[in-house]
Amino acid sequence: MSMPSLPSEATRRAALRWLTELRGAGVPRLRMLFANHPAYADLTPAQYAEGLAWLRQAGMVTAMGRPVVEVDGNELRDAGAASEVPRAQWSRAAEEARRAVGTTGEKELLRLLRRSGVPQVRHVAAESDAYGYDIAAGYSTGRAHLEVKSTTDPTRLVVHLTRHEYEVMATDAEWHMVAVLVSRDGEAVNVATVSRAWLHSAVPMDQDEAGRWESVRLEVPAHAIAPGFATKAWRLAESWPAASRPVWAFQPSAPLSA
Repeated sequence: MSMPSLPSEATRRAALRWLTELRGAGVPRLRMLFANHPAYADLTPAQYAEGLAWLRQAGMVTAMGRPVVEVDGNELRDAGAASEVPRAQWSRAAEEARRAVGTTGEKELLRLLRRSGVPQVRHVAAESDAYGYDIAAGYSTGRAHLEVKSTTDPTRLVVHLTRHEYEVMATDAEWHMVAVLVSRDGEAVNVATVSRAWLHSAVPMDQDEAGRWESVRLEVPAHAIAPGFATKAWRLAESWPAASRPVWAFQPSAPLSA
C-alpha cells in the first residue's frame, strides 16, 4: 500500500479545515466556500483539493464526505492554526474534553492489547500518576511500560511530555510511547510507536540551575513514527488499525530502537 504523505504545511492546514467544516456542510458546498470566501483565501483551491485527497486516501473522510475524526480546539491550536480559532483561556470544559480523549485512547490501547492475546495488561494510570507511564503489559519475551498519547488530529502528531515521564523513560528500557488516533465514535483508528531515541534528542536542556523544564510540546516527525506497537522484542502491527490508516505521514520502518 502506498503511504499517503502531506507535502506541505498548507496541505495540513487545508486538511484540518476540511475536518472541521465537514461537520456541518458537504464537500461541494465547502469547495465553493473555500474558493470564494475571503477568510479562506490564504490557501489555493489546489491546496484544498490536495488536503481532501490526502484525508480520503488515509481513510479520514468517508465516501459520503463525513469525517472519521473530530478535531477539537486544542488540536487546532497545537497544529499552529491559532489564527483560525478564537484565543481562549483555560476552561473546565476544554480540560475535560482533553482528558476524555486521553482516557479513550488508553482504554482503546488496553482493548487492542488484550485482543492481541497479551496475557498481562494493567492500567496503572488508573491507580496513580507516579508510574510515569499508563499501561504495564507482560508477554512471553518480556514486559513493556506504555505511555499513551491520544489525539484527534490525523495530519500531524503532537505530544506533550512531562519531566517525570521523560525521567522514567531515561532509566526504564521497557518504557515506550504509543500514539493513538481517536475517532469521533471513540475508537482507535490508528496506533503508532514514537522513537525513544528521537524523544531523547528532542527534549530541551536545562540552561541554568535556577530553572528547569517541567513539560514540553513536541511535534513528532514522520521518521520517528512506526506503525503499530513495535519494539526490538515485540511487534504487534499487522492486525492493528495502523495497517489500513497510515496517518501522520509516518514512514515504514523496522522495529524502533530504544
